[in-house]
Amino acid sequence: MAVSLEDAAQAMREALRETVRRHWLWHLIQGGCMGVAGLLALAYPLLSSVAMVAILGWILIISGLVQAISLIGARHVPHFWIQLISVVLSVLIGWLFLLQPREGLATMSLLLVVYLMVEGISKVVFSLTIRPIPNWQWVLGSGILGLVLAAFLLGNLPVSAGWVLGVLLGLHLLAEGSAIGYLAWNSRVSGASTEPSQ
Repeated sequence: MAVSLEDAAQAMREALRETVRRHWLWHLIQGGCMGVAGLLALAYPLLSSVAMVAILGWILIISGLVQAISLIGARHVPHFWIQLISVVLSVLIGWLFLLQPREGLATMSLLLVVYLMVEGISKVVFSLTIRPIPNWQWVLGSGILGLVLAAFLLGNLPVSAGWVLGVLLGLHLLAEGSAIGYLAWNSRVSGASTEPSQ
């Protein structure tokens, strides 16, 4: 019985790895969007700027939609629902940034804590599931960074300086975007190199 459970778990992990390889371009686009958002947040950390909040909102929405496209046809892969929750949160927080760009820092801080926690857990689970795809550790590291930033932010509520939110969000988006983009690019390369032998 234990062997069959292990076989089933291995089959599920392989299905997720194959999904990453098949949708590498969407993951690459998602990583690029998140990286750009991270650079913008670091360059303009004062989230009180309405224009900056609007730009971040749009980038979070686009990143979430791209991640949603990569989940099409992947409903039966492991931890699908965690990835789906991550998509919904990304789009929802982006939408809230667009709807209420002048909201107080306390609301922004709480939204950011939830976002960082869910994204961190999502990426940790995702990375452990796709291993041993090359460079899965980068995704794991970005997930752990998200959890550390969420804990730091939660321990320092209420945040009085807008630049703190911008820097934390920027660090997280840049780390996660780089990790996902790097993983996607290497999945493309490994998929291309293994294709002729199949």
